Amino acid sequence: MNHSQHHELSTLIPVTTTKRTQQLGQTTCPYCGVGCGVDVIRQQDGRNASLKSVAGTPEHPANFGRLCIKGTNLLQTNGAENRLLSPSVAGKNVSWDTATGLVAEKIKDVIAKHGPEAVAFYVSGQLLTEDYYVANKLMKGYIGSANIDTNSRLCMSSAVAAYKRAFGEDLVPCSYNDLEHTDLLVLVGSNAAWTHPVLFQRMERAKLRNPDLNVVLIDPRATDSSTLADLHLPLKPGTDAALFNGLLHFLVTQGHTDNTFIADSTNGFEAAVENASVWSTAAVANYCDLPEASVIQFYTMFAKKTTAITFFSMGINQSTTGVDKGNAIINCHLASGKIGKPGSGPFSITGQPNAMGGREVGGLANMLAAHMDIDNAEHRKNVQTFWQSPVMAERQGLKAVDMFERMAAGDIKFVWIMATNPVVSMPNRPQIEAALEKCETVVVSDIVANTDTLAFADIVLPATGWSEKDGTVTNSERRISRQRGLLPAPGEARHDWQIICDVAGKMGFADSFSYAHVSEIFDEHTRLTTYKNHGERALNLCGLSGMTVSEYDRLSPTQWPVADATCQGTERLFSDGKFFTADRRANFIAIQPAAPAQLTCEAFPFVLNSGRLRDQWHTMTRTGKAAKLFRHTAQATLAMHPDDAEKLSLKEGDLAALSAASSGGMTTILPVTLETRQRKGEVFAPIHWSKAWGSHCQIGALFNGANDEISGQPELKHAAVAIQPAAFTTGGQIAVRNSALLSQLTDVADYWVKIPAEHCESAQVASYAKAEDLLQKWQSVLPENCIMLTRQQDDKASAVILQNEILAAVVWTDSNAQAMPLEWLDSLFATSADLPDATLAALLRGQPDEAYLLGPQICSCFNVRQKTINDAIEAGAATVDALGDQLQCGTNCGSCRSELKRMIDQQADARVLLHSIDEGALS
Repeated sequence: MNHSQHHELSTLIPVTTTKRTQQLGQTTCPYCGVGCGVDVIRQQDGRNASLKSVAGTPEHPANFGRLCIKGTNLLQTNGAENRLLSPSVAGKNVSWDTATGLVAEKIKDVIAKHGPEAVAFYVSGQLLTEDYYVANKLMKGYIGSANIDTNSRLCMSSAVAAYKRAFGEDLVPCSYNDLEHTDLLVLVGSNAAWTHPVLFQRMERAKLRNPDLNVVLIDPRATDSSTLADLHLPLKPGTDAALFNGLLHFLVTQGHTDNTFIADSTNGFEAAVENASVWSTAAVANYCDLPEASVIQFYTMFAKKTTAITFFSMGINQSTTGVDKGNAIINCHLASGKIGKPGSGPFSITGQPNAMGGREVGGLANMLAAHMDIDNAEHRKNVQTFWQSPVMAERQGLKAVDMFERMAAGDIKFVWIMATNPVVSMPNRPQIEAALEKCETVVVSDIVANTDTLAFADIVLPATGWSEKDGTVTNSERRISRQRGLLPAPGEARHDWQIICDVAGKMGFADSFSYAHVSEIFDEHTRLTTYKNHGERALNLCGLSGMTVSEYDRLSPTQWPVADATCQGTERLFSDGKFFTADRRANFIAIQPAAPAQLTCEAFPFVLNSGRLRDQWHTMTRTGKAAKLFRHTAQATLAMHPDDAEKLSLKEGDLAALSAASSGGMTTILPVTLETRQRKGEVFAPIHWSKAWGSHCQIGALFNGANDEISGQPELKHAAVAIQPAAFTTGGQIAVRNSALLSQLTDVADYWVKIPAEHCESAQVASYAKAEDLLQKWQSVLPENCIMLTRQQDDKASAVILQNEILAAVVWTDSNAQAMPLEWLDSLFATSADLPDATLAALLRGQPDEAYLLGPQICSCFNVRQKTINDAIEAGAATVDALGDQLQCGTNCGSCRSELKRMIDQQADARVLLHSIDEGALS
């Protein structure tokens, strides 16, 4: 029996024995950095295998059985449609031997002509640790360049640099259990309710169990996470460092420092305090645009609580001074001694499933494997000796933004992009496109057949995805978990590590990349963490070395360090007051707050913030397959304060055009959502949509690539933009049974965005043409065997298209078109029977059934809509649990619970306001 056969049998536990065998497979969710365990029922029917259901793994310590809405719908995103199934060169399918041979030839040719620095890999936190390991090994030890960087640069690199400056190593000191043992939880730049829902539910439960737990939200926006907060500080964007410098000053002046810990375990305290000394509460309030009383309230909480966790994320990291902001937070924990003990510490939460695993194996341009330092000659020698490699990168490589800048300049001749979509996710989209156009050879390994980046690929390699990939990931609390292969690879797809090793072999390095099983890569990684590591590096996986294939298959979730075979993992770091600097003392860093780089001006007066939504993931290459995940938010919108919208003559649903100095003529167009929780002068847009989804969905073009000079992390929370109404003549909506009909959208409309449903696909459109002309354009692209029923009234025109008497498409055009409820349309396309005349007439008039006029969906699991929930609240359901008892909302994945709480609070606030108005009238 070969290794792969042994693996497949050893990771699946039979739960029934019938003609169709069902087995339980345990794996890890492929989305955010929480690292939730997932139980999957796999059904084997002869030679055919399929996945039947998913649920959270009850015993997994990251989630204890919980899954968010994205995890709950993993199977809906796992279909074979739109998968890359064969390697191709210049758009033509080729054999694997041809494809990998050409990749190897191109790399060798570039090295021969231009040197190794002309080669680059751009990889991803979606890779497994073993994939990352061999990619890094090939680049740094065999190609001889450090030009391997990752989309984790956009996510965690500022936190990493802050930890390294303070602690000597990339170390997240906390555990998820600390969230349940703290007296103060400070959420900074994190909308955990939407971005990490499973952890947010643990926070909610902790607050219920401990009435003394205070929660502070520090965020310019009143996100759904504010529903848990006792105090919300809506600070001016980019001013976080001043806020935490002020906290350090307050701790010192009010006598709330841990002087023994500072003396015994730290360096640099005096310099940090001196830099913070100008930040009085009044100065902080003025700089951060906050009430001084709120600043004092927060500082007093932090000072007087015995324990505190500062839970920070992209709102801190994605900044030109993200590293300093991270160190400003860490300084406060060091000064107060709130570190290395239960319920305390600076806790950066990861955005991607394996950002930490990638860093463990050196998957960024400025590091070596096993947390060794590329700037350290001894470390370089150690890694080269361990690998027995012919060369070793001698200096830091190009970080993501720099990599694409040098590519655009013509210095990078070959780039291999793995498991990521940089044309969408990187800032400065015009430059990214220009770079890929300029690059002589662009190789893309991916699982999906249409992304914005694939349009630039010369060589395309089909990779495996979740449910097929096999290896390990590391979550935000340093916990290594298995992501297990449960299904065979579709078509000719291969694991990323296999593709990389095949290329390495054809470059002449077969002896060093001949792994028979993925467990051999993991074992090599663990041994490298122990190699010449005499306790100076925390990353030590000694206890996981030497595992058999069977032991690797059965690996339980384990937090590193795992220093010896008897160690079961390490929950919390620094409990002994020792760190991983040369003198084992933590470093205070003197911080000088600085403004964002992309400042507003008269021409670009609005601050644009970007981020994730609740039900979507990155560029939607997976979540975009699940129509259910569009019910909560159907398309990208621009959140704007009503006062700003009024000044621009924009109202709810109007299309707004955004531009920036860096957008290079690219205009982003989004419908407006009025939001009083948004600060005036600031707007918010989600990151997920791209040109694959809409004609003007290009958020990345609005950010200019400004980045932190230490970490290289781009500033993706603060762009300066201009906004004006999009001057279209006609709006409209199209719904079709066959999505192929929407391939003509670019020919029909000047603006469009696709919205999928289960039985149809819809698009919102806009045009400079009149309504009747837009309708005629649409008619011209229809198949010949269609019957079109039309209705025209004033500046409105609509059509119902029948094909063989079955509903094929519906079109509405209107100078002020309002979107029809997609659920209504979906219900009509669900049938293959003739529709009654009354229904056809309702379609032409755009008059949906009453049952579908209940507002946006709030609970995706049970399809509970806004009006239904508001009616229940008005009738007396005053808690989230009461709503769950009555409507089921919030009782499954729990992702909507924070939104339900916000709706309850809004109605309560409205009643208080109405009562005060009534009292005023009576008086």
